[in-house]
Amino acid sequence: MILLPAVDILEGKAVRLTRGEFDQRTVYDADPFDAARRWVEGGARSLHVVDLDGARSGAPVNMDHVRRIASELDVPIQVGGGLRTIESVRQAIKAGAARVLLGTAAYQDVDFLDAAVAELDDHVVVSVDVRGGRVAAAGWTEQTDIPLEAVIEHLNARGVRRFVYSSIDRDGMLAGPDLDGARRVAEAVRGSYTYSGGVSSLDDLRALVELRQVNLSGVIVGKALFERKFTVGEAQAVLDSH
Repeated sequence: MILLPAVDILEGKAVRLTRGEFDQRTVYDADPFDAARRWVEGGARSLHVVDLDGARSGAPVNMDHVRRIASELDVPIQVGGGLRTIESVRQAIKAGAARVLLGTAAYQDVDFLDAAVAELDDHVVVSVDVRGGRVAAAGWTEQTDIPLEAVIEHLNARGVRRFVYSSIDRDGMLAGPDLDGARRVAEAVRGSYTYSGGVSSLDDLRALVELRQVNLSGVIVGKALFERKFTVGEAQAVLDSH
C-alpha cells in the first residue's frame, strides 16, 4: 500500500479545503511545487495533484504547475480536476501525469469515458466522491442521489479498474477515516482503489491497513501532512506493514 501526499491547487496556491467547500480553505504554500518537493524529499513514492480551479470550472487551469511538478520531481503523479474531455486528458498526460483522475464526466459522458479507457487503459482512475453515502459531482458542488455501489458497478462494466474513494464528509476534518465506506468500496470494486478523507494520525492509517482489503492499494493524505501530524516516512512505514 502506498501513501499519496495531496497537492491541491487553487488560485495558484497549495491549499486544503474543508468538506470540499471552496470558501473554507487554508493556504499552506504560495507555490504548489514547494509542497510537492517537500513530500518527495520526505520519501513520497507518488503524488496526488488536484486542479481545484479546474474541478470548479470544468476545464484544466493549473497545468503549468502540473508540468513543473512532473518534470522536476522524479515520482509518478496522479492528476485530476476539470478533466472532462479527451483533449484535456491528453493535455494532462502531455504535462507529465502518470495517471489521470476523472470525476463528473466519467458518470455523465459514457463516450468520453470509453474513449479515455480505450486510449489509456489502467492509466485512467475514476474518483467516487461520496457525501452521506451518495455520489457528489462537479468538483463536489453538486449532490446526486446515486449510491456509490451503483456507480462503481457501472464504471466496472465500462472497463474502469482503478478508483479513488473520497469521503467528503471527512475531508479536511482530521476526524478519522470512513472505515465503513472503505469496506463498501472494497466489496464493490473489481480492480483496486485508493482511500481519501479524514486521516489524522498514524493510528488512522493502521486502521485502514487492518481492514485487510487486498484491493486497497493506497491512501491519499493532505491536511494531516500539512499540519505535521506525522511525516511522509512515518506514514509509508505504517502502510508498508500491509
